[in-house]
Amino acid sequence: MKAKPASVVVALSGGLDSSFAALLLKNAGWEVHGLHFIVPSYPSVREKKINTCKRLAEYLQIPLEISDISEDFNRQIIVPFIESYLKGFTPNPCVSCNELVKFSGLLKYANENDIHSLATGHYVRSKTGHNDSPVELYRGKDTRKEQSYFLHRLSQECLSRALFPLGELTKDEVKDQADEAGLPVRSIPESQEICFVPDSDYRLFVENQRGIGITGTGSIVDSKGQVLGEHGGAYRYTIGQRHGLGIASSRPYYVKEIRPDVNEVVVGRKEELYSGRVDAKDFNWITGFPSFKVIKARAQVRYRHMAATGQLEVMSSDRVRFMFDEPQWAITPGQALVCYEEERVIGGGWISKGFGKRKNNGRP
Repeated sequence: MKAKPASVVVALSGGLDSSFAALLLKNAGWEVHGLHFIVPSYPSVREKKINTCKRLAEYLQIPLEISDISEDFNRQIIVPFIESYLKGFTPNPCVSCNELVKFSGLLKYANENDIHSLATGHYVRSKTGHNDSPVELYRGKDTRKEQSYFLHRLSQECLSRALFPLGELTKDEVKDQADEAGLPVRSIPESQEICFVPDSDYRLFVENQRGIGITGTGSIVDSKGQVLGEHGGAYRYTIGQRHGLGIASSRPYYVKEIRPDVNEVVVGRKEELYSGRVDAKDFNWITGFPSFKVIKARAQVRYRHMAATGQLEVMSSDRVRFMFDEPQWAITPGQALVCYEEERVIGGGWISKGFGKRKNNGRP
């Protein structure tokens, strides 16, 4: 947090983290403004979140703005989410939402209302260098909760004005301190992984939006092209999936590749899904395009993946290649590749493809 309190707009979701972030800023002397975004959801869920934010604003004695961005959210997040699955990718809408909706909306509101800073309840840290050097983004203190993976696409325009009050705290500390403060959001459950997908069933969501059987039935094949079974829509499968394949075998098969152009799902044994190299496009460099061409770093290929060591190679201004020291399992096109130097976020891009098999016959 900045040393000199000023005005700040906080994104209030109705959950514990954003609410406690607002409380910390208020207690530190900031002039806090609350901003709640309405996104597509069940009416009952929407009203519950709005009412919770209103109670919180009253408790903190801060102004609250309710902004319905459902149309924009649908255009920028939901439609691309569906299209990605139909193209054989596995999207990460939370990453896109932070870049295209949440932080852009906060920044727009701050500019329109002459507010100095913006803040969220993310578990990340940022550091401002000397002599107007770029703002750096770091992992949060809580290794179980930290969310830098989701914020790797933020611009310097956002980061230079962003505050992350929870970056130095753990989730347990936030819960305990919120209880002590009597914050009126203790009963609010953790949000879903994908907020707009009911019951986390993306398959049903896609079908409800586009109709059952939108891609038709097709073949499930092995790496040699041998037909092993039939699927009811390639969009219903993700890389690494084991269950629901309907293939009788003494050893399990896993989804290895999705080929929407020929409506095929390719499966393989577990050892076939290890990749030593991954290519990523549309790479966002947190502090600007680097001077290096090759650097030792760590890379994370999905949120719950433990970042692994390897070599980051710069292919162009927005394309990179990462060579892992030890091949990683089930690298998935459409997910984000996020690269780190120790705790600092170098940047990230969208995975286009993984290459190479693991040595030693797939043994860990």
